[in-house]
Amino acid sequence: MASNPLLRLSLHPSPQTLKKPYFSSTSVAVRFPHSLRSTIKISPRKAQLPSKTVCMSYQTVPATERLISVAAYFLPFFNGLQYGRYLFARYPNLGLLLEPILPLLSFYKSIPYASFVAFFALYLGIVRNPSFSRYVRFNSMQAVVLDVLLVLPLLIQRIINPGKGLGFRFLVMGYNAIFVFLVACFLYSLGFCILGRTPFLPFVAEAAERQL
Repeated sequence: MASNPLLRLSLHPSPQTLKKPYFSSTSVAVRFPHSLRSTIKISPRKAQLPSKTVCMSYQTVPATERLISVAAYFLPFFNGLQYGRYLFARYPNLGLLLEPILPLLSFYKSIPYASFVAFFALYLGIVRNPSFSRYVRFNSMQAVVLDVLLVLPLLIQRIINPGKGLGFRFLVMGYNAIFVFLVACFLYSLGFCILGRTPFLPFVAEAAERQL
């Protein structure tokens, strides 16, 4: 039986083949006819992208800027204490938490039109004053926006006039929710300003950012 020449495979390469390998670590030679002869080189190493060095600098906020920012958040807090009337009536011990700031609250209430004076002092004296840093201006603007938002429920109450019964229950629930939200925002902002960080209040930070 004649052997098929196509099935004749050389399992032992010749010395000439070992001396001239087809593949190397740097290039692959592809032989074409003389008119289409070309060489394709393949680099074994991947292209190295230039490394980027990210430099992050942390600047300490001065104590004076922290103090001004902390003082700004007392404006909406003092004006929003009226929303806690039902909680204070139901839980009298909550009033004990306000004892450390009672002297400051009494001084604030003793000034005629204190809320209007503090509002325009923050907005015109700090927010619109480029001599202050952005940190102080942003926190003051957040306090101003929060103070404005606290006025809206009072306007809605005067328009709707819930009266007694079910409407009064919804009024009490709304007052309690607003007061809890206000206290949470106040404590959050107070802690962040003491640490020199920027607080971002929900529904308030975006509005304050657009005003700067």
